[in-house]
Formats: sequence, structure tokens, C-alpha cells
Amino acid sequence: MSISVGFTAEEIREFVHEYQVQPHGQKAAWRVGRGISDDRLRRWQQAVFQGDLDRGLIPREGSAMTMPPGKRTALERQRARERAARDAEVTRLHVRVRELEHTNEALGKAIGLLHLMSEQEPDAIPTRTDPSDSSTPITRSSSS
Repeated sequence: MSISVGFTAEEIREFVHEYQVQPHGQKAAWRVGRGISDDRLRRWQQAVFQGDLDRGLIPREGSAMTMPPGKRTALERQRARERAARDAEVTRLHVRVRELEHTNEALGKAIGLLHLMSEQEPDAIPTRTDPSDSSTPITRSSSS
């Protein structure tokens, strides 16, 4: 049984974390704008903060959140650090992809120019060989 039909654990976690970072006085409007009831959000928060979301456990009704606000804040900071590290890695990889694409483009142009140059060069001067004489040349040395 899922904690909320139609939502994945990752989507629920994102909703809870987005709600937590909303400024005081704007949380209700944010929640209503997303069509999430107060009761549903409270259940989601309990599941996320008590570590039950990934296990698919549904929190008991009527119990207060057991995680103190300080721990929630620490969880949010850890989540923000992880997201920042992931975003930095994605940015670094995008930059590297662009560098490699530019390198690939430059190499393609260089290969194209080499092909053009080889087409424009005159043929090499053929060396004449006498097909009837296949022996190696003999050098005469004076012998005593």
C-alpha cells in the first residue's frame, strides 16, 4: 500500500522539502496552489522525517511529528548540500560535453581540409624500376 496513490516517493519527498523552505506565511498558499490538503501534507511530512517513506510505511493518524525542528533543519541543509553538489556535477559535465563537441567539430574541419589538400596536390613522381632486373645491385670492392 502506498502512502499516497499517484505520487512516487521521490515526488512526495520533493513536495515536503519544497514546503519546508517556503517563507513563513506563504506555506498555506503554496500548499493550496499545488492541490495538497493539510492532512495529506502532514502525513507526508511524518513519513519523510521519520524515515518511513522509502519503506512504504504509512504513519499512524493522530500522532504528532516526533522529529524536532532542529533535526528537520539539519535534514534540509544536508539535502541542499546534496542538491548543490549534484547541480555542480551536472554543470561540470555540461561544460565538458561542450568542450568535447567543439573539439570534435575542429577535428572534423581539420580532416576536411586535409582531404581537400590531398585532392589538390599533384601525383607523386613515380620511380622507374626495370622489371626485368630484380636482382640486388652488386658492389665491387677491391680484394687483395
